[in-house]
Amino acid sequence: MEITEKAPAKLNLFLDTPFNHPDGLPEWNMIMTSVDLADYVKIESIPGKMGIKVRTNTGFLPNDSRNLAYQAARILQEKYHVRAKVIIEIRKHIPVAAGLGGGSSDAAAVLRGLNKLWNLELSLEVLAKIGLEIDSDVPFCVYSRTAHVLGKGEKVIPLKKLPPMWVVIAKPKLSVSTPYILSKIEHKELQHSNIELILDAIEREDYTDICRYMGNVLEQVTGKEHPEVLKIKNRIKQYGADAAQMSGTGPTVFGVASKSSRAKHIVNSLKGFCHEVYLVRIL
Repeated sequence: MEITEKAPAKLNLFLDTPFNHPDGLPEWNMIMTSVDLADYVKIESIPGKMGIKVRTNTGFLPNDSRNLAYQAARILQEKYHVRAKVIIEIRKHIPVAAGLGGGSSDAAAVLRGLNKLWNLELSLEVLAKIGLEIDSDVPFCVYSRTAHVLGKGEKVIPLKKLPPMWVVIAKPKLSVSTPYILSKIEHKELQHSNIELILDAIEREDYTDICRYMGNVLEQVTGKEHPEVLKIKNRIKQYGADAAQMSGTGPTVFGVASKSSRAKHIVNSLKGFCHEVYLVRIL
């Protein structure tokens, strides 16, 4: 038995972290959405045998228990005592270590896929709770739709569909370590924004106000370590984006535009400066 699941990239339209929990993990207050840049995850289940095998079309990813998709399969196998060999093939299109949640989305795809293959009949809420054991972005990726995300990532509140917009994603030629950036956060020094303003704009489907109230407090942290991230953000704005910001802990920056002609102009202007540039729609 086999199944193929789409694993879309995520973007943070808004990201704030007000404090750390006693266990050291950040409290998140985020608005996340999914875009049509995606990995494709083929999952095969062979009954009676045991083991997990991961194959990818890139040399950048581990194929063992460090891989989040591998961890997703192992957790479901152990929790629900399923005797089956799982073979996972990941066709990567989302850049690695980019702040786009590729690994988390692959893990979420494995949870959704095995839930179907093994007839576990688990709800998305239950899958999201299991996903939190893997990574804080997995619960959102289980849903893969615009949502308000709180807590350690486990509270996912679906929001209204966003107004039509084009998204230009620019990934500079550098990788950012999420644990390193998180270790550099001084919560009291961050300039926190008000998430209610953008939540209200989404509720009203007001494109202009969504652009006005977007924000990512971690730009202040990553930007200090990697100034080129802020340079790309400024370029995207100069080239005509209605808003631009970093996604996650970076280094990827994205800009939004209401017209495809303007978005294409931004893409063409960026190509000389940026390693990887994508033009996508929000799902």
